[in-house]
Amino acid sequence: MGVDYYKILQVDKNATDEDLKKAYRKLAMKWHPDKNATNKKEAETKFKQISEAYEVLSDPHKRAIYDQYGEEGLKGQVPPPDAGGATFFQTGDGPTAFRFNPRNANDIFSEFFGFSSPSPFSGGGGDGMRGGSFGGVFGNGMFSPFAEGRPMNQGPRKAPPIEKRLPCTLEELYKGTTKKMKISREIADASGKTLPVEEILTLEIKAGWKKGTKITFTEKGNELPNMIASDLVFVIDEKPHPVFTRDGNDLVMTQKVSLAEALTGYTVHLTTLDGRALNITINNVIHPNYEEVVPREGMPISKDPSKKGNLRIKFNIKFPAKLTSEQKAGMKKLLSY
Repeated sequence: MGVDYYKILQVDKNATDEDLKKAYRKLAMKWHPDKNATNKKEAETKFKQISEAYEVLSDPHKRAIYDQYGEEGLKGQVPPPDAGGATFFQTGDGPTAFRFNPRNANDIFSEFFGFSSPSPFSGGGGDGMRGGSFGGVFGNGMFSPFAEGRPMNQGPRKAPPIEKRLPCTLEELYKGTTKKMKISREIADASGKTLPVEEILTLEIKAGWKKGTKITFTEKGNELPNMIASDLVFVIDEKPHPVFTRDGNDLVMTQKVSLAEALTGYTVHLTTLDGRALNITINNVIHPNYEEVVPREGMPISKDPSKKGNLRIKFNIKFPAKLTSEQKAGMKKLLSY
């Protein structure tokens, strides 16, 4: 994979957006060149690596491409036809390579922390120790114990995120899928004028994802003067299914049976969410609270899709509305023991 961005930021591959921000905040402050006068060359290298890693992993598009194709995919190598080009932007008649040109590390730092100048450490343009800048940053400023992460007043504010519901079928959440969403947004040109554009976003739905899972596209909202564009957040929702309901990682279904079937045995015939025919024979007496548990036939577990929850079958027993005296006598004879 070449450069390991996860290792550079000291996070694991399941790191959330908040994990990435905490890691970047800590490492960028530690390795900023203006804070490392004695080892400035090493600090500059590490600072650039930290910034590039954060830029890639905090952007869902870049992160998806990096996870699938590594650094080569980011630098413009077109994937082979069978490599699942859905993670790449679509333009014209087919997929084109996603080309990644890392932004200036100081720009990312300034935008993240809200400083209008490239560095909070350089007091008035001199060396990093002049003018008491460290006191402002580490004392009563944004990195004091009671104000960690509070943005300063300088620099543009970020617009609040925009959330959109993304309904998915249980089949889609069972197998995983790719969805294309067309969005319209306003972007600003160099003169500050805004113009409408349409864009296609690619949403990778992973097997086993649950209702409430969020997919974030960084700064894909409208661009407004003196504002950083808002993030666009898609929130997974589950469409109702005619057979199954979901309970965590389990699937639950209710089967109607007659009283005779409940007493003498029954075979449940069903089609799984991935299209398999499944037959479950029940030889036990099915009482009103009976539940048949079929191991590993539930939903995939998103962190390890090779593992699954259980299928739980409940029963709705249809009792006869009335019995004749002969039927009652027969039932008493049959059920006496």
